[in-house]
Amino acid sequence: MKAVRLIAEASVGAPVEEVPQRVCAAVREGLEVDGVTVSLLTDTPARQLLAASDDAALLLEEIQFTVLEGPCISAAETGEPMAVDDLRHELVPWPLFGAMACEKLPEVRSVYALPLFFGDYVLGSVDLLAMRPHALSAEALQQASHVADAVTAALMPTREMLLTGNKAPAWQPEEVIRAHWFDTWRAVGVLAARSRITPEDALALMRAEAFRTGRSLTDITRDILKNPPHTP
Repeated sequence: MKAVRLIAEASVGAPVEEVPQRVCAAVREGLEVDGVTVSLLTDTPARQLLAASDDAALLLEEIQFTVLEGPCISAAETGEPMAVDDLRHELVPWPLFGAMACEKLPEVRSVYALPLFFGDYVLGSVDLLAMRPHALSAEALQQASHVADAVTAALMPTREMLLTGNKAPAWQPEEVIRAHWFDTWRAVGVLAARSRITPEDALALMRAEAFRTGRSLTDITRDILKNPPHTP
């Protein structure tokens, strides 16, 4: 399968910090879609974005993390591939995601999500978007598990970066990854300490503010970190 071969080639000899972005590019070319993201712990508050191929793919990820629903979250929860063949005309099971995606990404017509298995555990997902409806045939979607397995295999050499350490990862593009991983959790901690609430409640408040104002979680994060709590 073309995509599987390209993913394997993309990670051979690559610097560790470049692997997720190279994998995204390989999936995009191999499956002939217009955008790709890779994330870990997709269905949890600790969700970690590893890479996004472009701004549209990044926005698709932001929408799902803000409204806490969508194909990538369902793929991670169920361990099954998710397909929206025509976002504009199909009734999707995620009403908030569907409404916001159509509003903010009117050019996107189809969205797919593949679970990433590490052994028996779903550790994340790959999101695919296309500017045309029915971008993946039924046969291609059935074979998508092989693509997801190839992505998992490509990410395995980075497992130390994935699972250890408390500093921002060096993955590229650094500014995007930092904003959608490390800085978000810093902001959650700051808001929790400032308001004397749990991290889960702090993240819920950040999501609610993003949804209420139409801004992204990255914007909310940036505001919070500009005004950290004073320490004695």
